[in-house]
Amino acid sequence: MSILVNNDTRLLVQGITGNSGATHTRGCLEYGTHVVAGVTPGRGGQLFDDKVPIFDTVVEAREETGCNATMIFVPPAFAADSIMEAVDAGIELVVAITEGIPVADMMRVKTTLTHSDSVLIGPNCPGIISPGESKIGIMPGAIHKPGRVGLISRSGTLTYEAVDQLTKLDIGQSTCIGIGGDPVIGSNFVDLLKIFREDDKTDAVVIIGEIGGTAEEEVAEYVKTGFEKPIVSFIAGATAPPGRRMGHAGAIIAGGKGTAAEKKIALKSAGITVVDNPADIGVSVQKVLK
Repeated sequence: MSILVNNDTRLLVQGITGNSGATHTRGCLEYGTHVVAGVTPGRGGQLFDDKVPIFDTVVEAREETGCNATMIFVPPAFAADSIMEAVDAGIELVVAITEGIPVADMMRVKTTLTHSDSVLIGPNCPGIISPGESKIGIMPGAIHKPGRVGLISRSGTLTYEAVDQLTKLDIGQSTCIGIGGDPVIGSNFVDLLKIFREDDKTDAVVIIGEIGGTAEEEVAEYVKTGFEKPIVSFIAGATAPPGRRMGHAGAIIAGGKGTAAEKKIALKSAGITVVDNPADIGVSVQKVLK
Protein backbone atom coordinates (compact mmCIF):
# COMPACT_ATOMS: atom_id res chain seq x y z
CA MET A 1 0.00 0.00 0.00
CA SER A 2 1.08 3.61 -0.46
CA ILE A 3 0.18 7.01 0.91
CA LEU A 4 -0.97 10.17 -0.91
CA VAL A 5 -0.30 8.87 -4.46
CA ASN A 6 -1.31 5.59 -6.10
CA ASN A 7 -2.76 4.12 -9.28
CA ASP A 8 -5.86 6.30 -8.86
CA THR A 9 -3.89 9.55 -8.90
CA ARG A 10 -4.93 11.81 -11.79
CA LEU A 11 -2.16 14.36 -12.25
CA LEU A 12 -2.34 17.93 -13.46
CA VAL A 13 0.88 19.80 -14.33
CA GLN A 14 0.98 23.55 -13.83
CA GLY A 15 3.68 24.95 -16.09
CA ILE A 16 3.54 21.95 -18.41
CA THR A 17 4.85 23.86 -21.44
CA GLY A 18 8.03 25.18 -19.79
CA ASN A 19 11.31 23.36 -20.32
CA SER A 20 11.45 21.75 -16.88
CA GLY A 21 7.73 21.11 -16.72
CA ALA A 22 7.72 19.41 -20.11
CA THR A 23 10.78 17.29 -19.38
CA HIS A 24 9.52 15.97 -16.07
CA THR A 25 5.95 15.54 -17.30
CA ARG A 26 7.36 13.13 -19.86
CA GLY A 27 9.28 11.38 -17.09
CA CYS A 28 6.08 10.92 -15.10
CA LEU A 29 4.23 9.63 -18.15
CA GLU A 30 7.01 7.16 -18.88
CA TYR A 31 6.81 5.90 -15.30
CA GLY A 32 3.11 5.23 -15.71
CA THR A 33 1.62 8.20 -13.87
CA HIS A 34 -1.83 9.18 -15.14
CA VAL A 35 -1.13 12.72 -16.35
CA VAL A 36 -4.57 13.95 -17.37
CA ALA A 37 -4.11 17.71 -17.82
CA GLY A 38 -1.77 20.65 -17.97
CA VAL A 39 -2.27 24.34 -17.21
CA THR A 40 -0.53 27.19 -18.98
CA PRO A 41 -2.50 30.46 -19.24
CA GLY A 42 -3.03 31.36 -22.89
CA ARG A 43 -2.41 27.80 -24.11
CA GLY A 44 -5.88 26.44 -23.39
CA GLY A 45 -7.19 24.10 -26.08
CA GLN A 46 -3.76 22.83 -27.09
CA LEU A 47 -2.36 19.34 -26.47
CA PHE A 48 0.93 18.46 -24.81
CA ASP A 49 2.73 15.82 -26.86
CA ASP A 50 -0.50 15.30 -28.78
CA LYS A 51 -2.21 13.61 -25.83
CA VAL A 52 -2.48 15.71 -22.66
CA PRO A 53 -5.06 18.53 -22.86
CA ILE A 54 -3.92 21.98 -21.74
CA PHE A 55 -6.22 24.41 -19.95
CA ASP A 56 -5.97 28.08 -19.03
CA THR A 57 -6.98 27.57 -15.39
CA VAL A 58 -6.88 24.88 -12.72
CA VAL A 59 -10.64 25.13 -12.21
CA GLU A 60 -11.23 24.25 -15.88
CA ALA A 61 -8.79 21.34 -15.69
CA ARG A 62 -10.43 20.02 -12.52
CA GLU A 63 -13.92 20.22 -14.00
CA GLU A 64 -12.98 18.58 -17.28
CA THR A 65 -10.60 15.82 -16.12
CA GLY A 66 -11.25 15.18 -12.43
CA CYS A 67 -7.56 15.72 -11.60
CA ASN A 68 -6.85 15.15 -7.91
CA ALA A 69 -3.15 16.06 -7.75
CA THR A 70 -0.96 18.71 -9.29
CA MET A 71 2.75 19.12 -9.98
CA ILE A 72 3.97 22.72 -10.09
CA PHE A 73 6.81 23.85 -12.34
CA VAL A 74 6.05 27.57 -12.31
CA PRO A 75 8.74 30.30 -11.94
CA PRO A 76 9.33 31.40 -8.31
CA ALA A 77 7.64 34.79 -8.66
CA PHE A 78 4.35 33.15 -9.68
CA ALA A 79 4.58 29.79 -7.92
CA ALA A 80 2.78 30.77 -4.71
CA ASP A 81 -0.21 32.03 -6.69
CA SER A 82 -0.20 28.74 -8.63
CA ILE A 83 -0.23 26.75 -5.38
CA MET A 84 -3.13 28.80 -4.04
CA GLU A 85 -5.00 28.47 -7.33
CA ALA A 86 -4.76 24.69 -6.99
CA VAL A 87 -5.84 24.77 -3.35
CA ASP A 88 -8.79 27.05 -4.15
CA ALA A 89 -9.83 24.60 -6.90
CA GLY A 90 -9.95 21.79 -4.35
CA ILE A 91 -6.97 19.77 -5.62
CA GLU A 92 -6.27 17.21 -2.91
CA LEU A 93 -2.48 16.93 -3.33
CA VAL A 94 -0.23 19.79 -4.43
CA VAL A 95 3.44 19.04 -5.15
CA ALA A 96 5.52 22.19 -5.65
CA ILE A 97 8.87 21.42 -7.26
CA THR A 98 9.80 25.09 -7.79
CA GLU A 99 12.69 26.40 -5.73
CA GLY A 100 13.35 30.01 -4.74
CA ILE A 101 9.79 30.94 -3.73
CA PRO A 102 10.02 33.98 -1.40
CA VAL A 103 9.34 33.19 2.26
CA ALA A 104 6.71 35.95 2.44
CA ASP A 105 4.84 34.30 -0.42
CA MET A 106 4.96 30.92 1.33
CA MET A 107 3.50 32.47 4.47
CA ARG A 108 0.46 33.45 2.39
CA VAL A 109 0.29 29.88 1.10
CA LYS A 110 0.36 28.48 4.64
CA THR A 111 -2.59 30.69 5.58
CA THR A 112 -4.53 29.46 2.56
CA LEU A 113 -3.78 25.83 3.44
CA THR A 114 -5.22 26.20 6.95
CA HIS A 115 -8.63 26.82 5.41
CA SER A 116 -8.49 23.84 3.03
CA ASP A 117 -8.26 20.06 2.89
CA SER A 118 -5.33 20.12 0.45
CA VAL A 119 -1.95 18.59 1.27
CA LEU A 120 1.13 20.47 0.04
CA ILE A 121 4.47 18.75 -0.54
CA GLY A 122 7.36 21.17 -1.01
CA PRO A 123 8.29 23.62 -2.36
CA ASN A 124 11.92 23.15 -3.44
CA CYS A 125 11.54 19.38 -3.34
CA PRO A 126 12.01 16.35 -5.62
CA GLY A 127 8.40 15.27 -5.16
CA ILE A 128 6.78 11.99 -4.19
CA ILE A 129 6.70 8.46 -5.57
CA SER A 130 4.82 5.30 -4.68
CA PRO A 131 6.97 2.73 -6.51
CA GLY A 132 5.18 0.77 -9.19
CA GLU A 133 2.13 3.02 -8.96
CA SER A 134 2.69 6.73 -9.51
CA LYS A 135 5.46 9.33 -9.57
CA ILE A 136 5.04 13.08 -9.15
CA GLY A 137 8.23 15.08 -9.48
CA ILE A 138 11.83 14.55 -10.50
CA MET A 139 12.84 11.39 -8.62
CA PRO A 140 14.57 8.73 -10.76
CA GLY A 141 11.91 6.04 -10.86
CA ALA A 142 14.28 3.25 -11.92
CA ILE A 143 16.01 3.02 -8.53
CA HIS A 144 12.78 2.46 -6.61
CA LYS A 145 11.20 -0.88 -5.73
CA PRO A 146 7.67 -1.49 -4.38
CA GLY A 147 7.67 -2.56 -0.74
CA ARG A 148 6.92 -1.70 2.85
CA VAL A 149 9.37 1.00 3.97
CA GLY A 150 8.36 4.66 3.88
CA LEU A 151 10.86 7.47 3.43
CA ILE A 152 10.66 11.19 4.26
CA SER A 153 13.57 13.48 3.46
CA ARG A 154 14.64 17.11 3.53
CA SER A 155 17.42 16.31 1.04
CA GLY A 156 16.76 15.27 -2.55
CA THR A 157 20.18 13.79 -3.21
CA LEU A 158 20.23 11.79 0.00
CA THR A 159 16.76 10.51 -0.83
CA TYR A 160 18.17 8.87 -3.94
CA GLU A 161 21.15 7.50 -2.02
CA ALA A 162 18.93 5.93 0.66
CA VAL A 163 16.50 4.47 -1.88
CA ASP A 164 19.33 2.99 -3.92
CA GLN A 165 20.71 1.29 -0.81
CA LEU A 166 17.31 -0.11 0.13
CA THR A 167 16.60 -1.44 -3.35
CA LYS A 168 20.01 -3.11 -3.62
CA LEU A 169 19.23 -4.88 -0.32
CA ASP A 170 15.88 -6.00 -1.79
CA ILE A 171 14.00 -3.71 0.59
CA GLY A 172 11.12 -2.07 -1.25
CA GLN A 173 9.47 1.23 -0.49
CA SER A 174 5.81 2.06 0.06
CA THR A 175 6.06 5.81 -0.58
CA CYS A 176 9.09 8.15 -0.73
CA ILE A 177 8.57 11.85 -0.11
CA GLY A 178 10.95 14.77 -0.45
CA ILE A 179 9.53 17.52 1.75
CA GLY A 180 11.99 20.24 0.71
CA GLY A 181 14.57 22.21 2.60
CA ASP A 182 13.04 25.69 2.65
CA PRO A 183 12.22 27.48 5.93
CA VAL A 184 8.49 27.35 5.14
CA ILE A 185 7.13 24.14 3.61
CA GLY A 186 3.75 22.52 3.28
CA SER A 187 4.09 19.14 5.03
CA ASN A 188 6.69 18.34 7.67
CA PHE A 189 7.99 15.07 9.08
CA VAL A 190 5.28 14.77 11.72
CA ASP A 191 2.45 15.48 9.26
CA LEU A 192 3.60 12.57 7.12
CA LEU A 193 4.48 10.23 9.99
CA LYS A 194 0.85 10.52 11.07
CA ILE A 195 -0.22 9.19 7.66
CA PHE A 196 2.40 6.43 7.62
CA ARG A 197 1.25 5.46 11.12
CA GLU A 198 -2.17 4.56 9.71
CA ASP A 199 -0.80 2.69 6.69
CA ASP A 200 -0.88 -1.02 7.50
CA LYS A 201 1.43 -1.77 4.56
CA THR A 202 4.30 0.40 5.84
CA ASP A 203 6.44 -1.45 8.38
CA ALA A 204 9.22 1.08 8.98
CA VAL A 205 10.17 4.64 8.04
CA VAL A 206 13.44 6.31 7.06
CA ILE A 207 13.85 9.98 7.98
CA ILE A 208 16.62 12.06 6.45
CA GLY A 209 17.01 15.37 8.23
CA GLU A 210 19.35 18.32 8.15
CA ILE A 211 20.79 20.87 10.50
CA GLY A 212 18.67 23.93 11.19
CA GLY A 213 15.13 24.33 12.46
CA THR A 214 13.35 22.03 14.90
CA ALA A 215 11.68 19.51 12.56
CA GLU A 216 13.67 16.53 13.83
CA GLU A 217 13.16 17.45 17.48
CA GLU A 218 9.42 17.57 16.76
CA VAL A 219 9.68 14.05 15.34
CA ALA A 220 11.18 12.87 18.63
CA GLU A 221 8.36 14.40 20.66
CA TYR A 222 5.74 12.90 18.35
CA VAL A 223 7.27 9.42 18.42
CA LYS A 224 7.20 9.50 22.22
CA THR A 225 3.40 9.72 22.05
CA GLY A 226 3.26 6.17 20.73
CA PHE A 227 4.52 5.79 17.16
CA GLU A 228 5.24 2.06 17.15
CA LYS A 229 6.91 1.49 13.78
CA PRO A 230 10.73 1.51 13.75
CA ILE A 231 12.42 4.61 12.36
CA VAL A 232 15.96 4.94 10.99
CA SER A 233 17.30 8.48 10.69
CA PHE A 234 20.29 10.37 9.38
CA ILE A 235 21.06 14.06 9.97
CA ALA A 236 23.05 15.82 7.26
CA GLY A 237 25.36 18.74 8.00
CA ALA A 238 27.12 17.51 11.14
CA THR A 239 30.31 19.42 10.28
CA ALA A 240 28.61 22.73 9.44
CA PRO A 241 29.81 25.67 11.56
CA PRO A 242 27.19 27.76 13.45
CA GLY A 243 25.71 30.53 11.31
CA ARG A 244 26.71 28.91 8.01
CA ARG A 245 23.94 28.03 5.59
CA MET A 246 24.58 24.65 4.00
CA GLY A 247 22.64 24.10 0.78
CA HIS A 248 19.01 24.55 1.74
CA ALA A 249 17.66 27.83 3.02
CA GLY A 250 16.29 26.02 6.06
CA ALA A 251 19.59 24.36 6.92
CA ILE A 252 21.14 27.07 9.06
CA ILE A 253 22.21 26.86 12.69
CA ALA A 254 21.09 29.93 14.61
CA GLY A 255 21.97 30.82 18.18
CA GLY A 256 23.52 27.43 18.78
CA LYS A 257 20.21 25.70 18.08
CA GLY A 258 19.45 23.20 15.33
CA THR A 259 22.81 21.42 15.39
CA ALA A 260 23.20 17.85 14.24
CA ALA A 261 24.32 16.82 17.73
CA GLU A 262 21.18 18.21 19.34
CA LYS A 263 18.96 16.52 16.79
CA LYS A 264 20.67 13.16 17.23
CA ILE A 265 20.27 13.31 21.00
CA ALA A 266 16.58 14.11 20.67
CA LEU A 267 15.95 11.32 18.18
CA LYS A 268 17.84 8.73 20.19
CA SER A 269 15.89 9.71 23.31
CA ALA A 270 12.72 8.66 21.45
CA GLY A 271 14.15 5.24 20.60
CA ILE A 272 14.89 6.12 16.98
CA THR A 273 17.88 4.49 15.29
CA VAL A 274 20.35 7.23 14.31
CA VAL A 275 23.15 6.52 11.84
CA ASP A 276 26.25 8.72 11.60
CA ASN A 277 27.16 7.72 8.05
CA PRO A 278 24.61 7.89 5.20
CA ALA A 279 26.14 4.71 3.77
CA ASP A 280 24.69 2.83 6.75
CA ILE A 281 21.04 3.73 6.15
CA GLY A 282 20.17 0.59 4.19
CA VAL A 283 21.80 -1.95 6.50
CA SER A 284 20.28 -0.21 9.52
CA VAL A 285 16.80 -0.56 8.01
CA GLN A 286 17.57 -4.22 7.35
CA LYS A 287 18.37 -4.68 11.05
CA VAL A 288 15.22 -3.00 12.39
CA LEU A 289 13.04 -5.10 10.09
CA LYS A 290 14.37 -8.39 11.45
